[in-house]
Amino acid sequence: MQFLYMALFAAGIVAVDQITKFLTVAHIGLYQHVEMLPGVLGLTYVQNTGAAFSSFEGMQWLFAVIFLIFTGLILWEYFKKPQPFTRLERWCIAAIYGGGLGNMIDRLRYGYVVDMIKTEFMEFPVFNVADCFITCGCIMLLVHLVFFNKAFWKDGKK
Repeated sequence: MQFLYMALFAAGIVAVDQITKFLTVAHIGLYQHVEMLPGVLGLTYVQNTGAAFSSFEGMQWLFAVIFLIFTGLILWEYFKKPQPFTRLERWCIAAIYGGGLGNMIDRLRYGYVVDMIKTEFMEFPVFNVADCFITCGCIMLLVHLVFFNKAFWKDGKK
C-alpha cells in the first residue's frame, strides 16, 4: 500500500511540474522575464538541453539511460531487496523520482527541459518545479540517512 501512496505522490509532483511548464510556455515568451517578488524571485522561460548548470548539453540519451537505471533500481529495491529505509526516506525517493520523471517527459516531448524559476537575489541558473523536488528530496534523504537512520548503515553479515 505504501508503494501506491509513493507512486501517487510522484504522479502529483509530475502533474504540478507539467502544469507549471505548460503555463510558462503558453504565457511567457522565450527568455522573457516576469517579476514575481521584486528583487527575490521571477519567471524567465528558458529551454535547457543539458542538466544542472547546462552541463552535458545535448546528451538526451544519457539522461534517458540514467532515468531507466534509477527506475529499475527503485523497483528492484522495493519488490526484491528492500532496504531499511524509513517512511520519510521513501517519500524523499518518490520526490526525486517524480522530479526526474517530470524532466524526462520534457526531454522526450521537446528535446529540452522547460525552466522558469529565476532567483533575483543571487546569481543562480534558472530552474523548474521538478528540479526543486529533486534537490530537496536528495538533501532530505542524505541528511536523514546520515543522521537518523542507523539501521541503514549496519552490516547485515554479523
